[in-house]
Amino acid sequence: MVSVNPTTALSDFLRTRRAALRPADVDLPDYGGRRRVAGLRREELAHLAGVSVDYYTRLEQGRVGNPSEAVLDAVARALRLAPDESGHLHRLARPSGRVRRRPTARQQPRPSLLRLLDRLDGTPAVVMGHRMDILAWNRAAAAVFGDYGALPPEHRNIARITFLDPASRDLFADWSTCARENVAFLHLEAGRRPDDPRLAELIGQLCLGSPEFNAFWAEHPVADKTSGRKRFHHPVAGLLDLTYDTLRPADDPDQALVTYTADPGTPSDDALRLLLNWSASR
Repeated sequence: MVSVNPTTALSDFLRTRRAALRPADVDLPDYGGRRRVAGLRREELAHLAGVSVDYYTRLEQGRVGNPSEAVLDAVARALRLAPDESGHLHRLARPSGRVRRRPTARQQPRPSLLRLLDRLDGTPAVVMGHRMDILAWNRAAAAVFGDYGALPPEHRNIARITFLDPASRDLFADWSTCARENVAFLHLEAGRRPDDPRLAELIGQLCLGSPEFNAFWAEHPVADKTSGRKRFHHPVAGLLDLTYDTLRPADDPDQALVTYTADPGTPSDDALRLLLNWSASR
């Protein structure tokens, strides 16, 4: 069963990251023989971070009330954490320093982002909320990803569609990578918003409905949604190789405009234009 409890999440996060490292990864000697634990031992991690074994053990168990930022930075360096992961560690370990946000009802799309959607008629784009809800979309997005308007509002969610809609497994050329990225973003948001009941409800539904979600969640990946490439097997257009970019207003980072574009002059660019023309003529 998944958990969004900060104490449990901190323990799970530290254990999974410690288990992912081998002595050779952090320039420690490996004296051979069978190791009783996967990855680094607690005493090895404590040595790398410059803290006592007892202190690190209590930290991993969530029994350190308010660890200093310097200690958390040292642990993050010892674990070779990426910036998103390091920030996640700080939020989980220092709840008193975390900004508490009042849980909100379903988000409404920002008017300025809706105006941008209207002007991106030839570019697939959606407005995504902080729970991965699809708050708005344009005609081009519907042509590529399907008609979100045919779904009940509570089902218009990127993670929910990815894990619970069988069609997504045919659409995404690398479904497993896309699915894991969604879990990583939900972990990031769960650390930011431990008191959000709608987010907890979504995670619980995915837990009950998808064994794959459970497996990915247990790995505790953490990453923001930024930019990258995705490949799609579209039933009409064929293979689409698209670049996505996540654009967040500086004064309202809780929602973002996510756009998908093809490199000019490529087969994907031609296929996308043909698809949009075909969709407009229907």
